[in-house]
Amino acid sequence: MAQRLKTDWILFVTVLAMMSFGVLMLYSASSIMAQLDPRYGWSWHFVLRQVEWAAVAVAVMMTLKNTNYRKFRNPAVAFGAMSVALMLLAVVYFVDTAHHRWLRVGTVGVQPSELAKPALVIFLAFFVTWRARAINNPRYTLIPAALAVGLIILAVVVADLGTAVVLGAAAAAVFIVAGLEWRYCAIAGAVAAVGVVIFIFAEPYRIVRVVQFFDPQFKIIAKFDPNGNIRKRMEQSLVTRDTNYQLEQSQIAVGAGGPAGLGLTNGRQKLWYLPEAHTDFIYAVVAEELGLAGSVGLLLGFGVIFWRGLRAAFRIHDDFGRYLALGVTVVVVVQGFINMSVVLGMMPTKGIPLPMISYGGSSLLSTLALLGILMNVAENA
Repeated sequence: MAQRLKTDWILFVTVLAMMSFGVLMLYSASSIMAQLDPRYGWSWHFVLRQVEWAAVAVAVMMTLKNTNYRKFRNPAVAFGAMSVALMLLAVVYFVDTAHHRWLRVGTVGVQPSELAKPALVIFLAFFVTWRARAINNPRYTLIPAALAVGLIILAVVVADLGTAVVLGAAAAAVFIVAGLEWRYCAIAGAVAAVGVVIFIFAEPYRIVRVVQFFDPQFKIIAKFDPNGNIRKRMEQSLVTRDTNYQLEQSQIAVGAGGPAGLGLTNGRQKLWYLPEAHTDFIYAVVAEELGLAGSVGLLLGFGVIFWRGLRAAFRIHDDFGRYLALGVTVVVVVQGFINMSVVLGMMPTKGIPLPMISYGGSSLLSTLALLGILMNVAENA
C-alpha cells in the first residue's frame, strides 16, 4: 500500500502568507504612482498583473508539490532544463540588445535568468548524485561541472550579476555538502571572486555602486589612482551619477518607520522619492509603513523557509532529494538576504527582487516553482 504523504503545513502556509503579504505591500507601494503615471492611469495596474502571474505560479507550485521529485532524477530532465535555460539566455542577449534581460510577447515579459534558477537546481542535484562516488575527481566530475555551471552563470551575469551570485551560492552549497575537498572549494572561490571583480569593472554603473558604498568621498580611490582613471570610467555612464540616490532614499524610509511604522499605505518615500519602490526596494516600504515589526516579521518568514528547507534536506533518505532541497533553500533565502541587505545599506546596490514580495511575474513564477519542489521533498522526508 502506498504511503500517504503529509503536507508540510508550516512551509505551505508560510509561502502562501508571504505571497499574499507581497500583493498587499505591492498595492501600497505602487497604487498612487500607478494612478498618477499616464502610462498606467489606474491604481490597480501592478496588483492586477501580479495577481494574474500569481494564479499561474500557484498552479505550477501545486503541480510540482504533487509531482514526486524523483521524476526529476533523469538526465533528459536535468540536461534538457539546462539546455532550454541556456537557449533562452542566448536568445534574450540578441533580442533585448539594450539590457539583455527581457523576452517580450505583447504585454507579457519573461526574464530567462529567473527560469535558470530551477534549471540549475535540478541539474546540480542530478549531477552531484550521479557523480557522488567521484565528487573530487577533476577529470570526470569537477571539470564537466565547472563548464556546465560556469556557462549558465556566465550567460546570466552579462545582464544580472545579483542572480549570478545567487546561482553560484547554490552551486557552492550543494558541492560542499556533497563532500568537495577544501582545496577545490578554495580554487572555486578564488575563480568566482575574480569573476565578480571582472564583471563589476565591465560596467561603469557597477563600479560606482561599489565605490560609493565603500568610499563615497573617493578618498581611498585617489590614493592609488591619482590620475582618476577609475572615476573617469564611472562617468562614462549617466546612470552612475545618481546611483547612490536610491539607497539614500531607502535608508530614509527605513529610519522613518521606527518601531511601529507610519501605518499601511501611509509611507512617504514611495511618492516620487524612492524610484521603483514596488520592485527591488519594496522592503523599504515595508520598513517605513510597518516598522521594525513588519521588517522582522518578513525576515522571520524567510527564516521559516530556511528552517523547513534544511529540515527536509537532512531528513530525506536519498541524496538527490537532499541536494534538491538544499539548492532550492539557498536560492530563495540567499536572494532574500541580498535584497534586504541592500535596502538596509549593508551591501552595495544591486537590482534583485525580494522573492514573493517584489513586483515581477518571472521572479514569482520561478520562486513558487522552486518552493513547490521543496514542498514535495519535505512531504517525502
